[in-house]
Amino acid sequence: MSTEASSPSRHILLLFAHPSQARSEVNSVLFNAAKKHTAVTAVDLYAEYPDFNISIEREQQRLLEHDVIIFQFPMYWYSTPALLKEWQDLVLEYGFAYGKGGDALKGKQFLCAVSAGGREEAYQTDGFNHFTLRQLLQPLEQMASITQLTFLAPFALFGSRTAKEEHRITLHSAVWTKLLDSLAQDTLDITKARQLENLTRYFDEQDLHK
Repeated sequence: MSTEASSPSRHILLLFAHPSQARSEVNSVLFNAAKKHTAVTAVDLYAEYPDFNISIEREQQRLLEHDVIIFQFPMYWYSTPALLKEWQDLVLEYGFAYGKGGDALKGKQFLCAVSAGGREEAYQTDGFNHFTLRQLLQPLEQMASITQLTFLAPFALFGSRTAKEEHRITLHSAVWTKLLDSLAQDTLDITKARQLENLTRYFDEQDLHK
């Protein structure tokens, strides 16, 4: 259960997309932590739709019932895994998520919880990947803009391939739980959360022990 004692004022929908969970050392830990949180509905998309036959009505209803939407995924060739892209293509319909009468998501908060195999220095304009993570996520930021979602900075772990052996996952998971608590209780400074490059920097060491 969450460490938060009071009832959540906002409800969180976590859409988890990882096609190779047996190899996951980071995302599975975060997903399992989210499943224990009282404010979170955690959905494993690959488990629910192994044949990619997505129920548009079910997914749209989930969106209507929640205040915060999180996409959790490992970066696959600078984008989302295939099923999450299929989800976007089918669920975010004209007249529902955008276009005439399509304001179902207006005012809801949206963020990506992402793991990247490369080190953070590789995700710089002068680094190996030539772009920052936020720049690579601009298609999702534009999706949020068109659907009137409030886009927050990504919650990102870099160097995920060595995170376990470097003992970085425990701290990352603790920050993740603190973020979920803040989103649920609506105590997150949205202006600050939108401006950061990485939401993992939102909390300082002192905040984690409150």
